[in-house]
Amino acid sequence: MYSYFISVAMLISAYFIYGKYLEKNFGVDSRDTPVTTMNDGVDYVEINWKKALLIQFLNIAGLGPVTGAIAGAMWGPAAFLWIVFGCIFAGSVHDYYAGLISMRHSGKNIPELIGKYLGKGAERFIKIVTVILLIIVGIAFITGPAEIMKSYTGISKEIWLFLIAIYYIIATMLPIDKIIGKIYPIFGASLIIMVVALMASLLIKGYSIPEVSFQNLHPAGKPIFPFMFVVISCGAISGFHSTQSVLMGRCLKSEFSGRKAFYGAMIIEGIVALTWAAIAIAFFGGTEGLAQSGGGMVAISEISKSLLGKAGIILVGFGVIALPISTGDTAFRSARLTIADAVGIEQKSFKNRILVSAPLFLVAGFMSQLGFTTLWRYVAFTNQILATFTLWMCTYFLIKNNKNMFVTGVPASFMTGVMTCYILMAPEGLRMTGSVPYFGGVIVGIVSLVLVINKNKVSKNTGYLKEA
Repeated sequence: MYSYFISVAMLISAYFIYGKYLEKNFGVDSRDTPVTTMNDGVDYVEINWKKALLIQFLNIAGLGPVTGAIAGAMWGPAAFLWIVFGCIFAGSVHDYYAGLISMRHSGKNIPELIGKYLGKGAERFIKIVTVILLIIVGIAFITGPAEIMKSYTGISKEIWLFLIAIYYIIATMLPIDKIIGKIYPIFGASLIIMVVALMASLLIKGYSIPEVSFQNLHPAGKPIFPFMFVVISCGAISGFHSTQSVLMGRCLKSEFSGRKAFYGAMIIEGIVALTWAAIAIAFFGGTEGLAQSGGGMVAISEISKSLLGKAGIILVGFGVIALPISTGDTAFRSARLTIADAVGIEQKSFKNRILVSAPLFLVAGFMSQLGFTTLWRYVAFTNQILATFTLWMCTYFLIKNNKNMFVTGVPASFMTGVMTCYILMAPEGLRMTGSVPYFGGVIVGIVSLVLVINKNKVSKNTGYLKEA
């Protein structure tokens, strides 16, 4: 029980302590931001930091810190450690610096920034990865709610797919302040209130949250490394978040708002993920009970109804329908902007927005025939690959600006090791067994950091002009 509250305290403290250091390290100042110099009334529209915080939180959350945290809880309280330290030193830094660097470069999307700092080959690769990730996230968050609504109403999945898709098209095409800027802050605040209500009910009803442990309690014996670090993405670190930081980075009037909107939103998401992981373990009496529950949507439904009664039914409806839809439409919005930037089509014109969006939704319509589970299997890999490249991009930005590069370089190296091991070991990877995947991950992770440290030394000896 104490571990949970200590973990929450650490996350909140990190915002004021480590977040403040990161702000100073980056060197935020009062220069004009993209929304001041490039306001187009569509994607570059001023939004105050309070609304931006709640929109960013909702955009990066959806069901990620709920379903991902529940899946990660299968390893037991060890999940608490990754959520806390991953959120503080990897995910929050990733989201914050991705947003700030985009603001320093006229609101450019992540692939273009990766191309600037890591080279054109990396840019081409990440453009493909990013668009695939955004489309899959968007489709998964059409398919999931549609399947749930079918079970609730008896109306066919195809009709719900059509209705949700119509909303996505409207939300993707309209200026960001028309729907997203008005409704999403309310949804974001509601999600926070619901999580607090669930935890309060859990404690009032006498459930016991286990203390932090390094022990692997996964019922199937699946290794903690690298699988838990990929399964728990939202709440620890997620590449998808960088695409959403760009959206809000185009709307903030001051760089000083970045810590509140980006680092703050990720800290809140870490608390949400930590809370759901704790609730899942406590409610089902451990990982064996959690495994028998069926996990995912089934576990969410049972927990919510049991802890909150009739209000829980509303929570389930809101959680599995409204939240994923709100994340799905911003995924498509990010995909539209990424494609538009890649091919050089400005988006102030409504006609141009249709030109880019039409083929995007045609592809999405075809892929939506796949089930939610099938789609979601491909999210984890592309998501963490994007996060790894984004961290390295941030690291090279810091090197070129003579800043402390270790704040992003160390988590980038760690994630490089995680993804290397995952590719070597995972069923959708090379399926290698034994110690080779672990050695491979450790070696590649360390070597990558050593090379960047050497790059940093060279830059200090030769001197770099500041990039921004």
